[in-house]
Amino acid sequence: MSGDKKKFSRRAFILRGLAGGTGVMLGLGYLGRNALRREMYALMDTVEPSYLGDASDPTLWFEITEDERIRLFSPKVEMGQGTFTSLAQMAADELEVDVGRIEVVHAETATGVVDGLSTGGSLSVAGLWMPLRELAATLRATLVAEADEAARAINSGAGTTEPRTIADGVVSYGTLLSLSYGELAARLDAKGTWELAETPPLKEVADYRFIGQPVPRIDLEAKVFGAPIFGMDASAEGMLHGSIVRPERIGATLVSADTSAAEGMPGVVQIVQDHDFVGVVAETRMQAEAAKRAITAEWRTERDWETEDIEAMIRVGEGTPMIIQREGDANGALEGGDVVRAEFTSPIGAHAQLEPNGALADARDGGATVTMSTQVPRVTRDEVAERLGLEPDAVNIVPTYLGGGFGRRLHTPNAIQAAVLSRAVGKPVKCFFTRKEEFQHDTFRPPTHHVMQARLGSDGRIEAMKHDLSSGDVAYGSAIFPAAMNQMLGADVGAFRGGMIQYRSIPNHEAVSWRVELPFATSWWRSLGLLANTFAIESFMDELAEKADQDPVAFRLAHVPDAPAGARQERVIAAAAESAGYRNEARGGRAMGFACSTDGGTPAAAVVDLSMEDGQPKVHDVFLAMDPGLAVNPDQVRAQCEGSVCMGISASLHERMDVREGSLRPVIYGPYRMALLRHAPRRVEVELIDGTGRPGPVGEPPLGPVGAALANAIYRLTGERRRALPLA
Repeated sequence: MSGDKKKFSRRAFILRGLAGGTGVMLGLGYLGRNALRREMYALMDTVEPSYLGDASDPTLWFEITEDERIRLFSPKVEMGQGTFTSLAQMAADELEVDVGRIEVVHAETATGVVDGLSTGGSLSVAGLWMPLRELAATLRATLVAEADEAARAINSGAGTTEPRTIADGVVSYGTLLSLSYGELAARLDAKGTWELAETPPLKEVADYRFIGQPVPRIDLEAKVFGAPIFGMDASAEGMLHGSIVRPERIGATLVSADTSAAEGMPGVVQIVQDHDFVGVVAETRMQAEAAKRAITAEWRTERDWETEDIEAMIRVGEGTPMIIQREGDANGALEGGDVVRAEFTSPIGAHAQLEPNGALADARDGGATVTMSTQVPRVTRDEVAERLGLEPDAVNIVPTYLGGGFGRRLHTPNAIQAAVLSRAVGKPVKCFFTRKEEFQHDTFRPPTHHVMQARLGSDGRIEAMKHDLSSGDVAYGSAIFPAAMNQMLGADVGAFRGGMIQYRSIPNHEAVSWRVELPFATSWWRSLGLLANTFAIESFMDELAEKADQDPVAFRLAHVPDAPAGARQERVIAAAAESAGYRNEARGGRAMGFACSTDGGTPAAAVVDLSMEDGQPKVHDVFLAMDPGLAVNPDQVRAQCEGSVCMGISASLHERMDVREGSLRPVIYGPYRMALLRHAPRRVEVELIDGTGRPGPVGEPPLGPVGAALANAIYRLTGERRRALPLA
């Protein structure tokens, strides 16, 4: 299919949104007013960004194949969350075809379907909800217009009184004419151009066949039978293998490298010394790794860091503060006695995804093609192009399925390294991290420190609350968050995700984010700061409820804001408590803990039911209620909730990285403790509530309350307040 691009409502909406956002940001940079910044923080904490790309031409997004299937080129990558299935459902309903006929593939950057942001933030389905349906509806209308023209031609231009129907991609006019979408696409192709129809009104949700239904995953067969769909599976004719010399110590810079012992080793094709790295290209991966180990590299480091050094840096009062939320006068209300105060900490966390990072690059003939697992195809394309001195259009990024993402695939210098090696030898080169390198050179979840303060009134309500949070960078230093935007915002919006006080009915409340620059890379990790920030706030809420001699659930309900945000929050709090049969006392060696949070406008609440075995928490059941709006695929939403709960249990009970003698450790699974199958809950009950009528973020919000619910249950059972993650 081909055709001239047509501007229509969605594109205009995006452009207006971008222009408005840019104006706001410039205003913030010019005025430097913290009050305006706080307005932006509040907006970014709740608003779901729209899709940032060209959504004007359905012929770029869809292809009708000869076997009457419809191929959708997705600008969002599939990293296990089930996005492709939901996108297929959305497209099928507006195209009026069976969902089984929709094939979803990753859009290569050369297709022109390029996301201006990334895949992350739980925004894939929510961000494409409007543009994808409009694109599909426009394509359907264009095909139907061609069918109408054919019907008029058969009936001597007089039109037809036969009723027009559309059934599974076939447009029919009674006994007069029937044309399939494939036949109609061929007719349009024969004309040499597609004249796109105006976007028709979208269908009502009640009229959809597939949206809102538990459609089986469209990628299930490929994954069950081990199809080569991941980045590590990529191959090319004549492919060689690369390996990069990487330091083991934090902050090490390369001084020199003696490659003489490696150059003559079996299979070595070339040793490549670029301006910031040394790499080996060999016939096999094992040969490349062996030769790399034979290279003697000299590194320069300023100091040998220890965990204690990092913990001393991550303290409230250190670094750069920014007030991110303020209502009333919390500081004034907290002066004097009777102030409740508590501190909480969380450690460095690794992504520990199953598939290590790497890429297959073919940089020849004035261009480059890179096949890899990436959450940022556009950013990766631009970075490779800049390094190779090419125009962005000369670089094609071919995204694959991700063997785990969680934010780790937002940084892709591995694509640059593979491309440099490929251009040096004139052949495709595949270059991947070892497991040890993946752990040592992760972009880690930053450690945090929190100081919570509050004062209770004589009626048991909170009169004032303050949250000071200290964290390493999340958005700062990221390729998807330009330095200029960070400077304008003045605070790391990733680090304080979930750090604002959600109980807005407290008359005096304030949150302050302290930014600390750490000597190693920290960045996006699933849910960003939500897990650690909610752990602090919601653990503290339980302590306050106890001091007020109130039930923790009722105490929270008494402090939620007024409608409409408060109404959604109230519903999930009440639903989780009711589903669990929440009780506020230990019984039979088991106890429950409650917590709630709101992330990206999606409120979630969790109840954890656990016991203690050999001094360690044993999670039996988790009851989760969440309002993500319309669930396009309810089964998949529940599966994401189950995954978030298990990941939250793993991070909250077990996971931590340490720094010893200048190196980040551990460097392998096992010593890096994670939740195993025996640690998984017996059941995770999920109740979904639709409070908006449209899809909202799903993948990260349910992770938020898990850590605090665990800590609150442990306290209820043992009487011990654990204020440091991991809890086990």
